[in-house]
Amino acid sequence: MPGLKRGRVAAYGAAVTNVLATYTLEGSTAIVRMDDGKANALSDAMIATLLGAIDRAEKEASALVLLGRAERFSAGFDLRTMMSGVEAARALLTQGAELLMRLYGTPLPLVIGCTGHALAGGALTVLTGDVRIGAAGAYKIGLNEVQIGMPVPVLAMELARDRLSKAELSRATLLATIYTPDEAVTAGYLDRVVPASDVEARAKEEAARLGQLSRMAYGATKDRLRGKTIAHIRGTLASDMAALMMPVS
Repeated sequence: MPGLKRGRVAAYGAAVTNVLATYTLEGSTAIVRMDDGKANALSDAMIATLLGAIDRAEKEASALVLLGRAERFSAGFDLRTMMSGVEAARALLTQGAELLMRLYGTPLPLVIGCTGHALAGGALTVLTGDVRIGAAGAYKIGLNEVQIGMPVPVLAMELARDRLSKAELSRATLLATIYTPDEAVTAGYLDRVVPASDVEARAKEEAARLGQLSRMAYGATKDRLRGKTIAHIRGTLASDMAALMMPVS
């Protein structure tokens, strides 16, 4: 597939290089794998790539699996952009919020295969999954915003409020607690942890099972479950971004 540009989704990822994510359709399950060769930062290009993948999956698939690369799921929003200026940071976070809301609200069953480190925006991406399967290993999951001098945005707080254990919510947000995979299950970031070599297969199995459910019933129920949170996040996004303080270090 010559001529494919960086930042677009490849139809057959194994045959293509220099892309940020690959897209394959296995049966009726769309498999999207982030792999920028580094930490899978949520850059403008990565966000655009993933939004394109969601658009495609919603047209042709019955379920969606989102994976990272070995030992790296996503390090969160691209620090180079975040540190380049307030306006650039707000623009990136606004686009990132659109990605997170699309993932959180997609009528498709969404299975996350957390393959490694998932911090800040990466942890939020994990939280959007309907089923979240984590790899066993020495990596970290969590919201580290307060630790780096940034208030937890409303979108992050509301996703955390929806998905995390009530007993862990303050520790996870206010105290910027970072969790191991097993601890992340207790906190509510993950549903279960499996050997790293099994993550992709288990995620595909779960997606295939959920993909057999009625899409109408699944999507409508998800909207009833999450619609108010999504509407609140969208409704407060502009004011929250306007008030956002940049990290001090």
